Amino acid sequence: MASPDGASGVGGSPEETELSITLTLRMLMHGKEIGSIIGKKGETVKRIREQSSARITISEGSCPERITTITGSTDAVFRAVSMIAFKLEEDLGSGSDGAAPGRAPVTLRLVIPASQCGSLIGKAGTKIREIRETTGAQVQVAGDLLPNSTERAVTVSGVPDTIIQCVRQICAVILESPPKGATIPYHPGLSLGTILLSANQGFSMQGQYSGVSPAEVSLSLWKPIPVPVGAGSVPARTGTAGDACPGRHWMPVSSPRRGQGTLFCHP
Repeated sequence: MASPDGASGVGGSPEETELSITLTLRMLMHGKEIGSIIGKKGETVKRIREQSSARITISEGSCPERITTITGSTDAVFRAVSMIAFKLEEDLGSGSDGAAPGRAPVTLRLVIPASQCGSLIGKAGTKIREIRETTGAQVQVAGDLLPNSTERAVTVSGVPDTIIQCVRQICAVILESPPKGATIPYHPGLSLGTILLSANQGFSMQGQYSGVSPAEVSLSLWKPIPVPVGAGSVPARTGTAGDACPGRHWMPVSSPRRGQGTLFCHP
């Protein structure tokens, strides 16, 4: 098997041959982890992009979790994962209460379509057990889908060397077993009551609609909620939304951005 920093061989093993295939790997990360890989003024992620040749994007938003997407040849993706794992280990070790930096265990959470997780687990768990034994990493496949998606989290823990080998084997499995059917990707959402503004309308969105633009949600799904009327807002009143939403009631409120908006919430 080629190392994460090496080039793929010609006529080598299937795993080495796969290094020329384009791969997209999604990882779910907390804010502190995101801060580590972005670095000061984006210097760390820029270096990882340049040295790995992988395309790395980080989802926008202020929620605690973000999605990091790595795309490129499998060789480039493995380089990027290697650099990310070692960077996380470095930051974990340096923040250990004055103790000397050591080999702190690192955890990566991969986001993988649920239809591919069966192949990753294997019959009676044989495949995932094999991956654990050969790499020395801890691997757990979540039983539940990530909210509002058809994807699951696959958690990989260990020192960077074992994580890198584990991710290689996981990628080899998912490349051999393409996802079945449509995949609804996971997008970390904000907490309940998130206010999204579009033009002059503010929508209070909950559940599966959190993080979805108002245009993507049928108005027939919304109903009014009491809204405190602050200084400078129009007087609270109720009425019907007319042809756009027959029989539904609405309450005009002051929009922080522009003019008067309408606040709805899902039943």
